[in-house]
Order: sequence, then structure tokens, then C-alpha cells
Amino acid sequence: MHVVIMGCGRVGSTLARSLEDRGHSVSVIDNNADAFRRLGPTFAGTKVLGIGFDQKVLEEAGIDKADAFAAVSSGDNSNIIAARVARETFGIQMVVARIYDPGRAEVYQRLGITTVATVKWTADQVLRRLLPVGAEPDFRDPSGTIRLDAIAVNERWTGQRTVVFQEQSGSRIAWVDRLGEGVLPTRDSVLQEGDIMHLVMREENAEQVLRVFERGPEVD
Repeated sequence: MHVVIMGCGRVGSTLARSLEDRGHSVSVIDNNADAFRRLGPTFAGTKVLGIGFDQKVLEEAGIDKADAFAAVSSGDNSNIIAARVARETFGIQMVVARIYDPGRAEVYQRLGITTVATVKWTADQVLRRLLPVGAEPDFRDPSGTIRLDAIAVNERWTGQRTVVFQEQSGSRIAWVDRLGEGVLPTRDSVLQEGDIMHLVMREENAEQVLRVFERGPEVD
């Protein structure tokens, strides 16, 4: 893929290096030449000095051959304008804009521009770590029907097969975080101490799933 990034702050520079590490070509736009220092000496992509929603600047960054565009500067207005130019003028379908104002983010999301509301996302992450297990899901689909919860395996379920938990709780284990890696469970997988289960469930079944988790496995 070729990805154009507007904004070379901490987010933009980290995103650029991550994409390049994965073998993608990257162009980074910023109106401050000093910002490109964040990319480091090994960055092999294109650095373009200018305003990220200027069409000539975008063309210099290779927007005409780009597969995706990310607007992650520090300004909501600049990010939205650039995202709209990338989508509406150059026909880029994969467009993401960082927005600080969550109200604006919801509006632009409805217009088809994928947004990341930084403040709301950070607050949600902190909230999930403050509240008891299951109080707030990691994800809920737009219809409010399906939710995803991350739950650390307790001593009651350590040593139990994942299929047993799924059958008794009525949830699905999408994957398990184990020693820093994601593991896809099979019928023979066994839960271990330190595992974090990522559970998919229907919203109306959430209380039941958490009751089974706290109760532990039923023995035949």
C-alpha cells in the first residue's frame, strides 16, 4: 500500500514508521520542517512540506496513487478538510481523521469519514480500567446488539478448556492474549493464568456471561 499521512507529530510519525516497518510506502506532510525529525534517520519515505489539504501538496505526496490517507494533525478543522479533499477530490476510500471534539467526530462519522476521537478514546480506555469487569465493553456494534469484552482469566477458570467456558457462558472467545501474543482458541485449548479472553456476546446475555465467569465451571 501507499499511505499519505498529514501531520508529523507523535501520532503521525509513529504511524509512518509502523507502516514502513510493515513494508508499505509512506508520504508524510507537515507545514513545519522541524517536525520531520521525529521520523528518525532511517525513514525512507517521502517528506512533503506544506498544507495537508492543498491539492498540489497532496499530489506531491503521491495522493493519486495512494491506497489510504490519514489526517492526524493537531487541528480538527485541518484534519476534516484534508480528509474530505482526499475522499471527494481524489477518490481515496480508506480515509481516517483524528478529531479532538467527540461531537464533531460523530457528525463526520455519519458522513462516511472514519474518525478517531482522541479525547473520548483515551477517556474510555481509562474508564474501562477503573470500573469493575464487564461494566463497560471494549466495543459495542452500532446497533447495540453485540459487544466485545476483555476479561482476565480468574483462578476458577485457569486450567479449563476454552470450549467449556463458551458452552456454559453462551459467549464466543474471539482470541486470547497470552504472554504478549494473540492466540486463536481451538477445542483443545486450555485457559492459563495470565490469559486475557476477548469475549464476543449479545448485549442481553452480558450479565449471564459475567455470572458464569465469576461462578466458575459447572461440574457434571
